[in-house]
Amino acid sequence: MGADTTVASPRHVRLADYDPGDTGGLTKQEVEKRLPVLQQRLSDLQELLYAAGRQSVLIVLQGVDTAGKDGTIRHVATSLNPAGCRVANFKQPTAEELSHDFLWRVHIQAPARGMIGFFNRSHYEDVLVARVHKLVPPEEWKHRYREINDFERMLARNDTLVLKFFLHISKEEQRQRLLAREANPDKAWKIAAADWLERAYWDAYQTAYEEALSRCAVAWAPWYIVAADRKWYRNYVVARTIVERLAAHEVKWKAELIQRGKRELAALREAHVRDEAGSAG
Repeated sequence: MGADTTVASPRHVRLADYDPGDTGGLTKQEVEKRLPVLQQRLSDLQELLYAAGRQSVLIVLQGVDTAGKDGTIRHVATSLNPAGCRVANFKQPTAEELSHDFLWRVHIQAPARGMIGFFNRSHYEDVLVARVHKLVPPEEWKHRYREINDFERMLARNDTLVLKFFLHISKEEQRQRLLAREANPDKAWKIAAADWLERAYWDAYQTAYEEALSRCAVAWAPWYIVAADRKWYRNYVVARTIVERLAAHEVKWKAELIQRGKRELAALREAHVRDEAGSAG
């Protein structure tokens, strides 16, 4: 891609600068060899994260219909221990959710320390769908960018690693995926007339995504723009990025666990001494 795919500070993002068909010079065969290694590495890092219990990981997945949010979770999380991760799906808000502030239903789904949480869609729907379909007045959604940044800063201050992925596909690739669903009886249940009707808003969604990426890219919660026309490359990039972010904390987690182990062994030896003294008496 011609532009930096990691956006970690507010700046103007133009999606036209990013090629959704990019593969980073890699072939599918090369990625198929690398992905299992990444998945095992991710499994090992999850074990450390869970055992240390000091931080949590929030993985936000955004993209237009058929961008591959479900598929990304399925492939990336395949090696994770289910006890240490959970997926939250954000669909049309319920009446109860609408009676609260827009972040109310999101915050309760944030992962606890030691856990990895996936958001399949997220709080960004409230500056995307709400904006494109005029569900709230402009003066309301315009305030939400700052509120989102404050929310993510609060999560980061409370030891959550926030990783946000925009799965970038082309309009033609979306069309092909929708047609493929219609042609496959096993996938037809996924299709709905609304999916095709939403394509009429393609340009409006691209503009809304550009502003969300531009205004909500911050050091504590960067955006990663992932070329997603090739599913195998999309899965690889997301897995690699998660591993890189978690690996930066590996030494700290191991040190914490070593110190914890020493304390427990010392307590265990003391318990043995007391037990032996009691038996002798």
